[in-house]
Amino acid sequence: MSSAIQVRGLKKSYGSHIVLKGLDFQIEQGEIFALLGVNGAGKTTALECIEGLRKYDSGMVAVNGKKGIQLQSSSLPAHIKPMEAAKLFAKWNKVKMDDSMLDAFGIKEMEKKQYIQLSTGQKRRLHLALALISNPDIIFLDEPTAGLDVEGRLSLHEQIRKLRSEGKTIVLASHDMAEVETLCDRIAILNKGNIVFCGTAEELTDKVGKKYCIHIKTQRGTSDFETDNIEDTLLSMLGELKHKGIHVLDIKVDRGTLEQHFIQMAGRAEE
Repeated sequence: MSSAIQVRGLKKSYGSHIVLKGLDFQIEQGEIFALLGVNGAGKTTALECIEGLRKYDSGMVAVNGKKGIQLQSSSLPAHIKPMEAAKLFAKWNKVKMDDSMLDAFGIKEMEKKQYIQLSTGQKRRLHLALALISNPDIIFLDEPTAGLDVEGRLSLHEQIRKLRSEGKTIVLASHDMAEVETLCDRIAILNKGNIVFCGTAEELTDKVGKKYCIHIKTQRGTSDFETDNIEDTLLSMLGELKHKGIHVLDIKVDRGTLEQHFIQMAGRAEE
C-alpha cells in the first residue's frame, strides 16, 4: 500500500507550552486509522495540523488526496434546512449530490426541519454527510458517533466500513475504545506530545502483556484475579481452593480490553 498521509517531525507550541514534540507516523491508503490520546495529549492539535486547519512550527505533513473533515464541534446557521446545506456544499465543491449517501444518513427524512430543530444525533449525521459530499479520498472523523443512539452508531459503523471497501482512508479520533477496536486497522497513542505506540490492537496487547481477569465464584463470594499466565494461575487457584475444601460455583475469564491496554500504555508513558 502507498501512504495517504505522512507526518515527519511535526512540532507545535503555544508560547512556551510545547504541544507536539516531533511526531513521526504514516497512514496507508484504504485503512481506518485511529489517533488516541488522553485529554491534553495533543490529539486535537495534531489532527488540525494534518487537516490544514492549524499552522505548525516545523516538520512535514503530506496528504495525498482530497480531504473530507467532520469536526467534533461543528455548527451551521440556525434556520438552514439539511437539504439546503447539502445542496450548498455540493455547489461549493462542484459535484453532484449522492442521493444514496443522503438516504443512508437520513438527511431527506429531516428536510422540513431547520438546523436549530435537529437533535444532536441528527446534527452528527448531517455534518458527516456534508464531509462526504465532495467524494473525498481521505476522511477525518472526530468523535463521529457522539450523541448517536445504538441504531445510529451501528448504521454509521456500516457506512464507515463501506467507505473503506471503496478504497477511502479514514482517520478516526474517538474516546470509545470498543468502537476503535471494532473499526480500526491500526492505532496511534499520543501522550504529552509524543507517539508512544503505533500499530494494531494485537501488537498493543503483545507490548503491554496479555492481561486476563479471572472471576471465581464460591460459597464465600466472588474473587477477581489479574494474570499474564492464565493456565498456571487458574490451575494454582483451583488446586488451592480444592485443598481448602471450597466448592467452586462458577468461573469466568475476560481478556484485557483495548481500553485497559490504552490506559496501561499511557501510564507507562507518564512514568
